[in-house]
Amino acid sequence: MKFRILSVCGTGIATSTVAAENCKKLLKERGLDVEVIECRVTEFASKVQVFMPHAIVNTTPVSSKIAPDIKRFLAIPFLTGIGGDKLADEIADYLKSLNK
Repeated sequence: MKFRILSVCGTGIATSTVAAENCKKLLKERGLDVEVIECRVTEFASKVQVFMPHAIVNTTPVSSKIAPDIKRFLAIPFLTGIGGDKLADEIADYLKSLNK
């Protein structure tokens, strides 16, 4: 199964790209097939409707009213490198639980 992950940041330029690339790399190392796309927080609602992600990684707060049933992960560890592996393990475990 290919999992879809939406990476959200304030401007959709730098931090979401870094978070998306690190997320993709670390999840592939854990044997998962993932597609990760980036967006800015102002595009969040429309991207959720079109992309229909299995999970969201965000570097900025996103409205809990939009797609409340989609699991969110704070992506700061993908930016700092501190705790990135632990976060990737949490996301991988969550995605694997969807595939049962």
